[in-house]
Amino acid sequence: MIEILKAIIYGIVEGITEWLPISSTGHLILVEQLIPFTGTSEDFFGMFDVVIQLGAILAVVVLFWKQIWPFALTAKERAGKTGAVSFIKMDIMTLWFKILVSCVPAAIIGILFDEVFEALFYNSVCIAIALIVFGVAFIIIENWNKGRNAKVNSLSEITYQTALLIGVFQLIAAIFPGTSRSGATIVGALLIGVSRTVAAEYTFFLAIPVMFGASLLKVFKFGLNFSALELTLLIIGTVVSFVVSIVVLRFLMSYIKKHDFKVFGWYRIVLGIIVLLYFGVLA
Repeated sequence: MIEILKAIIYGIVEGITEWLPISSTGHLILVEQLIPFTGTSEDFFGMFDVVIQLGAILAVVVLFWKQIWPFALTAKERAGKTGAVSFIKMDIMTLWFKILVSCVPAAIIGILFDEVFEALFYNSVCIAIALIVFGVAFIIIENWNKGRNAKVNSLSEITYQTALLIGVFQLIAAIFPGTSRSGATIVGALLIGVSRTVAAEYTFFLAIPVMFGASLLKVFKFGLNFSALELTLLIIGTVVSFVVSIVVLRFLMSYIKKHDFKVFGWYRIVLGIIVLLYFGVLA
C-alpha cells in the first residue's frame, strides 16, 4: 500500500508539473530522491517517470480532440468536398506536419545521446541550476515582451521555420532535466513572436508525439519484464496523471488569458535555491 501511495503522489506531481512550465522530470527526480520506490528493479524509476506521461498525453487528446483530429468522418464535416481529400482536414493535417518538424531536433539528439544526458545531468544540482536559469529567463522574457504585439496569433500562422525554431528550444529541455519541455518551448515561442495562448496550445500538441515517442523508447530499453508490483505502480501513476492533467490543463488555459508566466519563473527560482540548499546540506 505504501508503494501504491507513492505511485499516486508521483502521478499527481506529473499531472501538475507536466503542463505548468516548472519541469515535470525535475520534480519527479527530486521526489524520487525523497520517497524512492522499494521492491522494484534498479532501472524501473527511469522508465516509470517517462511512461506515466502517457496519462498526461491522453488528457490533451481528450480536451483538444476537435483541434487535433485530422480526419473528417461525418457528412457535416465533409460538406462541399468530394473525393479522398474530403476525409482530411487540411488545416489540422498541416499543423501536424509542422509539429513533426518541431520534433526532429529532440528526436535525433534524444535517440543518440539519451543515456549520456541521463548520466551527466540527471542529478539534483543540475536540476536546481536549470530551474533557476529558466526561471530567470521567464521573468526577463515576459518583461521584454510586455506591451509588444505578437506576430503569430493563431496556430495556422505558425510557419515551418517557426516550428523548427520551437523544436530547437525543446531540445534544451531534452538535454537538461529541470528545464521543462513546456517551459522551453513556450519561452522560445514568445521570443520569436508567438502569442502566449498559441504558444501554450502548440506546446500541448507538440507533447503528444514527443512524450509518446519517449515513452516507447523507455519501455523498449527497459523491456517488458515487469513484476506485478511494477505494472500496478505504472498503471496507477498513469491514471492519476491523466485525471490531474485534465484539471491542470483547464486551469492553465484560463490562467494565461489574463496573466503572464512570471509567477512560474519566481517559483522555479525559489525551488531551485531550496534544492541547492537541501541537497547541498545533505551532501
